[in-house]
Order: sequence, then C-alpha cells, then structure tokens
Amino acid sequence: MNISIFGLGYVGAVSLACLSRDGHQVIGVDIDASKLELIAAGKTPVVEEGMVELMQQVATGGRMRVTTDTEQAVADSDLSLVCVGTPSAANGSQDQTAVLRLAESMGRAIARKTTPHVVVFRSTLVPGTVEDVLRPIIERESGKKDGEGFHLCFQPEFLREGSSIRDYDKPPFTVVGANHDHPVAMLQALFGHLPCKFLRTSVRSAEMMKYCCNNFHALKITFANETARLCGALGVDPFEVMDLVCQDTQLNISRAYLKPGFAFGGSCLPKDLRATSYLAKTRDVELPMLSSILASNERHLDVACQHVLASGRRKIGFIGLSFKTGTDDLRESPLVTLAERLIGKGLQLSVYDPEVHLAQLLGANRRYVETHLPHIGQLLRADLADVIAESDVLVVGLIDGRVDDALARLCRPDQLVLDLVNLPNRAAIAAQVQGLCW
Repeated sequence: MNISIFGLGYVGAVSLACLSRDGHQVIGVDIDASKLELIAAGKTPVVEEGMVELMQQVATGGRMRVTTDTEQAVADSDLSLVCVGTPSAANGSQDQTAVLRLAESMGRAIARKTTPHVVVFRSTLVPGTVEDVLRPIIERESGKKDGEGFHLCFQPEFLREGSSIRDYDKPPFTVVGANHDHPVAMLQALFGHLPCKFLRTSVRSAEMMKYCCNNFHALKITFANETARLCGALGVDPFEVMDLVCQDTQLNISRAYLKPGFAFGGSCLPKDLRATSYLAKTRDVELPMLSSILASNERHLDVACQHVLASGRRKIGFIGLSFKTGTDDLRESPLVTLAERLIGKGLQLSVYDPEVHLAQLLGANRRYVETHLPHIGQLLRADLADVIAESDVLVVGLIDGRVDDALARLCRPDQLVLDLVNLPNRAAIAAQVQGLCW
C-alpha cells in the first residue's frame, strides 16, 4: 500500500518504520527538517527500544522517503495517517493549530486527486473534531464531499513510549471510527493481521474512547499513589495491598499502572486530563474525580519535594530525568518539575539519565527543556558514579540493572536515597533508603 504519514514524533516515526518494514511504500512528512535529515540518513529522531536498528534497516530498503511537501505526499499515496501533536493550550484546552493547518493543506491536495483519498487521524482529538471541525475544512478546500471524493476516519493509537514497537506489533485492539466501508476495508488490510480484535465504531466514539483510555490510565496511577500515601500513614505495606487488589482480574480489569510510584507525566496523560476538564466546563458538566486527578498528582510531587527538603541536605543527585525509564521525553516530566522546585529552593543538583542528550533533543521535547530547565546542560553528568559520589541525597527516578548495581556498590551510609521506583534491592544499599509512601 502507498501510505503517507504526517508528523514524525513517537507515533509517526514508529509507524513509518514498522509499515516500511512490513513492505509498504511510506512517505514521512514533517515540518522539522532536522527530523527528516535523521530519518533519511537511517537514524531515529526518537529514543525508543529497537528503533536504531529498525530505522537503519528500512532506510536501506528503498520503501521509505521523507519530505516537507504535503501536497506531493498526498498525491503519491492512497492513505494518510495523521500523527501531528495536539498539546495543551494555556487554558487547558487542546491546541489544534497543527492539525487545522494540515487539514487545509490536505484539502488542497485532495482537490487535485482523481481517486478518493483516505485520511486516518491518529492524533488524540477532542470528540467531534473530525466531523465538526476538520471535515468542513477539507470539504471547503477540496471542493469534494466526505464519503465521495475522500474518506475521513479516526483510529486511536495505543503506543507507549519505551515499548512502542512491541505495542505496534501486539496492540490491545484495533479501533476504527468510520462512517463508510471503504476506509474500514483499507485499514483492515493494513492492520488486520495483528493479533488482536479489529473493532469498528463511530468516529465520535473512537475519539472519546482514546480520552477514556488515557484518563483511566491516569486514574489508575493516581489511585495507587493515593492508596500508598494512606498506607504509609497507617503503617501498611502498599505493595501487598495493591497485589491483593490485582488478584481480582474479573472486576479490577488489569494490573497495568496499578502500583505505587511517582507522579505521572509525559505528553499524553496531563494534556488529555486538562482537555477533558475544559470540555466538561464548556458544557456545564461537573467531573469532580477527573478534575481532581491532576491536583492529586501535584500532591505527589509535593510529597517528594518535602522529603528532600526535610533532610536538610543541599547536594542532590537525580538518577533519571525523563518522565519514564527508557525514553528521552522530558515533556511534563515530574522529575523535571521536582528539579525546578529544588533549584528554586537553592539546592545544588546533578543529574544522570542515560537517554537524555541535549544535542539529540528535537521539536517539542527540546522546546520544553529550553523553557522549563534552560540550565540543564550544567546539571547533566555522563557518569552515574560521579552523581552518586557528589550527592548527599539521591533521588532515584529510573530503574534498571545498572542503577541497582551502582547503588549497591557505591552508596555510603551517610547518604539518603529517595526511592521513587520501588528499588528491588533496597536491603543491599548502604545508604538510608526512603520510599515516597512506603
């Protein structure tokens, strides 16, 4: 199949690599020339397990090319996957600037085509956006009607940063929101081989279920953390409690995210919670629980900050800075926010994160760092041993074998370790180890 992909962030870049790997002719489109140069050279614009090797493989396979030309990409493809960003605006609403601008360009390109073009929106969109906002734009610019000259549909993605290639190959399900049979048949041909259910629904339901999934993920993380705070005050083991809760796979659904830990962050959960709350307010609907999740998440940050400040120590080492182990994404990372607060209190910070390299950060990720932690370059250390040696308090926000081994070998009895990840070898660490709520 001839496919164009618009927006080469995590979802777009992984989709481009996987679809090309699977034998399709794929055109990647982005306004960021540096991303296109990397991909054309067989390099990955995102830090993701398996992407280095996969991008090298597909770059030499002859089935992938990149461009900034929207109209040419639409002309040379039968189906377009739209994966551009939809970040939060200042008031919490969804910033749709990029997708609105793209809809205009795609409409003009579709006007020149003699065959129906399928446009699949994969970006998270407020329910009603495809049919009420984007469809009129494309119909106006193309002079054609949805269902005749082109087809619009919505297919939410379920790729988690850090495991997105595995998630692409084994998703929980494939959901397609569409009003016509033709785009469903094309997506069935494209993704029907995956080992999961293929579900067709309405466009609005597909848009809404993506928000519902992300909000539920955010809810599960917050629920586990609130439970852990109460357990900590009562002298109860929160891991034992949550393990008991998770034994019920009939009513409690799944184990995913149900473990005490640090605050959530990243480019999906915070912005989608804000958009949900904003959407409810505009319709005079009260959502007390969902509207309280970000406040509860913020409280988890407060607890971590209080732990560090209560120690009375000034030299703080961060092990991990991205929002999640295995990625370089710093957008809305709670560790970045915690670092900002501690710097504001006059504490001295040093940071080790094996995935975070300033020279390689791109797009929204780089802009976020430059805005929220412009002095990060002075804080980063290339060697974990150096951070451990020069710190009185170690804030551990990532977990892997290297970190476990280094803490067991190098920590001193006079140090404090604030464990945000439930370190498996706490007994082997010479320092005093405090959990956030355990």
